[in-house]
Amino acid sequence: MAENTNDVLHVEGGKPLNGTIKVRGAKNFVSKAMVAALLAPGKSVLKNVPEIRDVHVVSDLLRLHGVDVDVDGAKGVVTIDASHVQLADVADVDTLSGSSRIPILFSGPLVHRLGEAFIPALGGCAIGGRPIDFHLETLRKLGATVDKEHKDGIHITAPDGLHGAKIHLPYPSVGATEQTLLAAVLAEGKTELSGAAIEPEIMDLVAVLQKMGAIISVDVDRTFRIEGVKELKGFTHTSLTDRIEAASWASAALATHGDIFVKGATQPEMMTFLNVFRKVGGEFDVTDKGIRFWHPGGDLHPVAIETDVHPGFMTDWQQPLVVALTQANGLSIVHETVYENRFGFTKPLVQMGATIQLYRECLGSLPCRFQQRNYKHSAVIFGPTPLTGRDIDVPDLRGGFSHLIAALAAKGPSNVQGISLIDRGYADFRGKLEALGADFD
Repeated sequence: MAENTNDVLHVEGGKPLNGTIKVRGAKNFVSKAMVAALLAPGKSVLKNVPEIRDVHVVSDLLRLHGVDVDVDGAKGVVTIDASHVQLADVADVDTLSGSSRIPILFSGPLVHRLGEAFIPALGGCAIGGRPIDFHLETLRKLGATVDKEHKDGIHITAPDGLHGAKIHLPYPSVGATEQTLLAAVLAEGKTELSGAAIEPEIMDLVAVLQKMGAIISVDVDRTFRIEGVKELKGFTHTSLTDRIEAASWASAALATHGDIFVKGATQPEMMTFLNVFRKVGGEFDVTDKGIRFWHPGGDLHPVAIETDVHPGFMTDWQQPLVVALTQANGLSIVHETVYENRFGFTKPLVQMGATIQLYRECLGSLPCRFQQRNYKHSAVIFGPTPLTGRDIDVPDLRGGFSHLIAALAAKGPSNVQGISLIDRGYADFRGKLEALGADFD
């Protein structure tokens, strides 16, 4: 265990989580909407913003580029004035490069506003390969010149401006879809993007861009058609709720035999999760103000899950739910088809008493990019098995919250090390744990 006591949470588990918490806007949307504000001179206002570290990282990146950013964490409002955009100092940008993968999305907006962009090395959670090749190829097809040999990162220019193009994604990458949208809205001519991601957060970004003056249509076959416009204006927008955080607290209720009302949670974006939650044996009640999740007593049921792009079962939902599945009566199977290295978080669960076996084979029917490759991307969970507290090192954002759930569900004390990673996507999770009656310090 590391020595930094400020990054350790001491948890006394075995107590149900009961109470009410509030979830704000989606981490996977808010940061992208902040980048979109770069596209237009003038002021943009984003509401329902969560108090998470990623918001501050993007705010700092914007400020480095001459953008005025005001973050009101208490009210959940971010105001951005991108009237005076400028190139950032390479060294300054590099100091933030390990904190987020967001910088690559600055490419299109900066090329439009300044004629060039510099992208440093990228950070993010180590849950599998998330290559930027899709991003760079998209920019090239739109007319950008990409210099990957720059000594400090990637230098992107567009001597003749960006122009519409036909772009096909071999996999519906969320990041590459966002990249195309942000770069194409001001490109000359029409862009057709097929094989795109259509996650709710993507559609909310489309809504923001439309408010700014963009012309974007979407077909049922995952094809976006973007007609480039001459200029955009600022926006005012309220973010959709974070469906990942809402589902994480739902899994916590299930794993700890608790009862949690998640204010702000909405049904449409969570339908696939709610179906699985019900199959496992959890109960929920949808209201105008949020969703109540609880363990009704009795045995939980084993399930077979395959993660997939939207509208499938979200990859970020599976890790917290796996903790609850260790308490289901029988054999559960989880086939991960989005990230090849997402089951590293299960090792501490096994050390706590869970019975989980990992396999290289595809234990499911969905087409999978990892078939015949040397990745352990399927998990078999046998339960119920009692969990016992222990020392845990947080591996990544979602795995870290899953470990926190396991510590709360386990009998006895646990020390969860590296909790600053959890701050990236779970706003004030300590305050929420306190509101739910958790025993920690």
